[in-house]
Amino acid sequence: MIKLIDENGLRLDGRRFDELRPVKIEVGVIKNANGSAYIEHGKNKIVAAVYGPREVHPKHLLIPDRAIVRCRYHMSPFSTEERKPPQPTRREIEISLVLRRAMECVLFLEEYPRSIIDVYVEVLQSDGGSRCASITAISAALADSGISMKDLIVGCASGKADGQIILDLSDIEDKEGEGDMPVAYMPNLDKITLLQFDGIFSEEEFKKALDLAIMGNKKIYEVLRKALMEKYFKTEEK
Repeated sequence: MIKLIDENGLRLDGRRFDELRPVKIEVGVIKNANGSAYIEHGKNKIVAAVYGPREVHPKHLLIPDRAIVRCRYHMSPFSTEERKPPQPTRREIEISLVLRRAMECVLFLEEYPRSIIDVYVEVLQSDGGSRCASITAISAALADSGISMKDLIVGCASGKADGQIILDLSDIEDKEGEGDMPVAYMPNLDKITLLQFDGIFSEEEFKKALDLAIMGNKKIYEVLRKALMEKYFKTEEK
């Protein structure tokens, strides 16, 4: 059994229990999309693109009083250690649904009746926590597109390894640990839009893990906010 935390309280990558992996966000990376973003969260490398609002095809899918959101989460065949089949897996279909529901909570869909918003996520490299990093990337892409939002939304996971609650699990911690808890959070509204967990947590551990995930989300929000501000000021200068 792999020991994930040493006697000094350090994890395999040298982080303490409450430290995030490095996070880098770029906005406006795809020319032909209405909004786009690229995120590096640890070794995760993910691109998100937003197209729309635009006309619905086929017509029978449209909803008269609000927009439809479609989301496609896809992991490239070369994104994992073992080559992944190019066709969508059950996990990708499930995460696509989870991401769509998390996004619907943050959008003013009633402002775009009879239209559709398409969100695409491509995972170029995966290293644990890709769904949380994808949420942050989608949020940046939606903000870049100019679609009305109630708040930005960010994602971060906490979990349990060697009996300790830790923040922002890497791939090996996700696989070898005792539990994980992905959380999506709207910082300004102080609302959770996604909460999942896998493993066994006591009531005290659950509360500690949730508080830790929210703290991590607030730190990621500052990185996201800075990336959007930099894009805005560059646009203003032009």
